[in-house]
Amino acid sequence: MASLPRVVAAPPSPAGGPRASVSERMTSYMRTGSLTLGALPPLSLYVHVPWCLKKCPYCDFNSHALRGPLGDLPQRRYVDALLADLEASLPFVWGRRVHTIFIGGGTPSLLDPSEVERLIAGIRARLPLEPGCEITLEANPGSFERERFHAFRAAGVTRLSIGVQSFDDDRLQALGRVHDAAQARAAVAEAKQAFDTFNLDLMYALPGQGLDGLDADLDAALAFAPPHLSVYQLTLEANTVFAKFPPPLPDDDAAAAMLDRIVERAEATGLERYEVSAYARPAHRARHNLNYWEFGDYLGIGAGAHGKLSFAHRIVRQARLRDPEGWMKGAEAGDAIATEAEVSREELPFEFMLNALRLREGFALARFAERTGLPLTAIARPLELAESRGLIARDLQHVWPTARGFDFLNDLLELFLPPSRTR
Repeated sequence: MASLPRVVAAPPSPAGGPRASVSERMTSYMRTGSLTLGALPPLSLYVHVPWCLKKCPYCDFNSHALRGPLGDLPQRRYVDALLADLEASLPFVWGRRVHTIFIGGGTPSLLDPSEVERLIAGIRARLPLEPGCEITLEANPGSFERERFHAFRAAGVTRLSIGVQSFDDDRLQALGRVHDAAQARAAVAEAKQAFDTFNLDLMYALPGQGLDGLDADLDAALAFAPPHLSVYQLTLEANTVFAKFPPPLPDDDAAAAMLDRIVERAEATGLERYEVSAYARPAHRARHNLNYWEFGDYLGIGAGAHGKLSFAHRIVRQARLRDPEGWMKGAEAGDAIATEAEVSREELPFEFMLNALRLREGFALARFAERTGLPLTAIARPLELAESRGLIARDLQHVWPTARGFDFLNDLLELFLPPSRTR
């Protein structure tokens, strides 16, 4: 898939010295520009916790294995730094309500529930939350984390996302996971008791996996009647152990057959495929992820967190410092942002489609204009090409990917790349 736009350093002062202050940058962001957004989109908050018990060989996220016992995790300092990062970011989101919060990682369930409670209370004290705000926490199925599920619910978490990946011990070992199949089953059972809604994460096209193995994983997962299921194909990402030492994976035809089986079996149990990798029962769609896919805004805090923020005449992307220690020092000093850049007009159609076309229902044409500030003429030609190739269908108000468009999503998205990035 094509890469996201390159992010450049946040603007320096006119004299070429230290980066401009927040007030100077806000003045710059509020000036007249080439876009005109009629309204700001919904705002979400992403909170990144970068530590794991062990780094998985397929993972390219900003996660770091603990080098000592869990007691060495600087939990209190990290939560203090998260709240300092949020405090310094408030001018970028003044007057806006937060619709969803996602605490991801890494393994956020390594945090003590009391620290999660303090974090959520600190967020509430600094930002107005929408009534019924969805607050998701990512968790691993290890026994240590599982024992905390009810406490996380009491701390204010409303939705749990459990990284099961497989219910097969051999597959879990091949993936470098720290839990076994029995712990995975126990974790899902515990989540079902503790939360009204939760997500179960699975992976497919695993080393040595065939349709029988996939069916066994689906049998185990669907037996719990999860309200939400996310299923991702194992891919070899750059800068991972698997990229350097690739395991034998099923070929493309086998992976495609597995995906067909997943769709068939999930939908047969009442889980609707509403996004390329997401299946949900009615009223259990992931609202936080929906805001991403609908090109909403999100403020990202924590080591390596990314964000997208809209202003009246521009859209800005931010990225925090990646190294946990460096990020904590930056947050404590009042500036943990590593890079900051305005998204160009020519990149916006691709950025919007990269998210919106993941949704089975597609998007409203009016939303494209509202969320990007661009006229519909900016996407007229690529839409014509996509329709002629059978990748989308549309009417006067909506555009949505066809079954073929879902299967060849990368080909569909490439039609919206700006001329400077086409092959």
